[in-house]
Amino acid sequence: MFRFFEQLKLRDYEPMTVTCLREGYTRERFLQDLFAGVSVGVIALPLALAFAIGSGVAPEQGLFTAIIAGFLISLLGGSRVQIGGPTGAYVIIVYAVIQRHGYDGLAVATLIAGVMMALMGLARLGVLLKFVPYPVTTGFTTGIALVIFSSQIKDFFGLQIEHLSPKFWEKCQHYCLYANTWNPWAALISVATLTSIFALRRYYPKFPGVISAIAGATLLTYLFDIPLETIEDKFGQIPRTLPMPSWPTTSWKQIQDVFPDAITIALLGAIESLLSAVVADGATGHRHRSNCELLAQGLANIGSVIFKGIPATGAIARTSANIRMGASSPFAGMIHAVTLLLLMLFLAPLASQIPLCALSAVLVFIAWNMSELPHFYNVLKGQRSDAIVLVITFLLTVLIDLAVAVQIGVVLAAVLFLKRMTDSTTVQVCKTLIEENAHESPEKHDSEILLRRDVPHDVAVFEIKGPFFYSIADQLDEALSQLNPQPRIFILRMRSVPLVDSTGLHALQKFTLKCRQKGIVFMVSGTRPEILDLFHQNKLDALIGREHIFPHINDALAYARNL
Repeated sequence: MFRFFEQLKLRDYEPMTVTCLREGYTRERFLQDLFAGVSVGVIALPLALAFAIGSGVAPEQGLFTAIIAGFLISLLGGSRVQIGGPTGAYVIIVYAVIQRHGYDGLAVATLIAGVMMALMGLARLGVLLKFVPYPVTTGFTTGIALVIFSSQIKDFFGLQIEHLSPKFWEKCQHYCLYANTWNPWAALISVATLTSIFALRRYYPKFPGVISAIAGATLLTYLFDIPLETIEDKFGQIPRTLPMPSWPTTSWKQIQDVFPDAITIALLGAIESLLSAVVADGATGHRHRSNCELLAQGLANIGSVIFKGIPATGAIARTSANIRMGASSPFAGMIHAVTLLLLMLFLAPLASQIPLCALSAVLVFIAWNMSELPHFYNVLKGQRSDAIVLVITFLLTVLIDLAVAVQIGVVLAAVLFLKRMTDSTTVQVCKTLIEENAHESPEKHDSEILLRRDVPHDVAVFEIKGPFFYSIADQLDEALSQLNPQPRIFILRMRSVPLVDSTGLHALQKFTLKCRQKGIVFMVSGTRPEILDLFHQNKLDALIGREHIFPHINDALAYARNL
């Protein structure tokens, strides 16, 4: 057991709160964190309400999530300035799960996702998640932005639609059919709120533009008695206390039903939290601990569900605001959560009077920030394979489902990676290459250069450069079949092979047997020690013949000449 924990490299899981305390947490740093935490807490209040309403749950559940998950992410996480809570990326997936399985199903899916994220951290997958290709993340991020925007048109213009379809095209048809039911007052307040947010963000970036615009819209609606639907009209009063913790009840069938959604929540949360941490690293000059961050995200999502919350992850916009306000440690994130708790305790009745159209303007603003249109356009102009992956992920997100888009996007990422790794691996016929370049003088210090006289006429020497995958064995098969006359000895040079996967091993076994059937002596040279160990574990060295495995090409050629 001790060795297991030792192998985990527990220092990688030390929360940044502990690191900051060890470095020395001064009064000046606390005052900086206090100002940043209170400021971000005020900014997060309308965002938490908007994300909850957009996700199809009660507004207070967004506050519960921001308070509980936000506190745990900062307390246990591997980033100094990460702010966690409900985010725009989760809006459409949470809405879809609510429509299919209700909140109970969402709670179970979030609980499973939390366990998955924690296991990802313990399995040290934090580094791997950073390598999800840019076209995949851009495709579903832009798709999410479009879906969020389309879902807010009803409240933005005050359209009188009782049942709005969650499907994109049907939603667009409903908007066209009910366009004449728009509310001019709702449209006016929405446009004014959105314009205020953009203007304040443009000219006063440090000023809390979102909360100011929301406060102004609420004040105008109240003073002039404008007939607009508010949070209280639709959801009732926002509670002024946290709910009692409780564990969600479930069944085996429900777990099976929501498991695909849990995978999506886990992958999306893990990717977005690490992207947010990377952005924070670039702005602060510090480095986050990705595996510690994943573990904290998993525990935070479990805690959120226990307090009736929704999925949470790292929030790039609020993290950036936290940095701009001068945060220096995770204590700013914890203060942000405490600030939200105090605001809920004392200002819940006022928050209940916020017009829904004003909150829809906030979500439209979030959608615009998420869209990344310049990046989308740049990927389209780039490599064709990247553009295809981008468009597929985008269309799946918008037209089918984010769960499908994320899962297929990850599969596409893996296929794209394997293709590029395979493309980077070459199989070269050494004898042919030397003959083609005979006019070039060999380098003095390359002791392994193959001169024409070194290769007997009935010996074929092939060299693999790059990882050995199954497709490389196919290239060897094709090369062997095209050799005329057929060689008596086939030497495979593997000095430039960094790894051989299990399918590559299986393919190499088949190739060895094929050579044996054709009466060809198969030999290997230049194999790295770790690959030799792999050969021994899979008994491939016995199949090839230990006397036919050589450390150097010269040894293999000398053996071939003796034969």
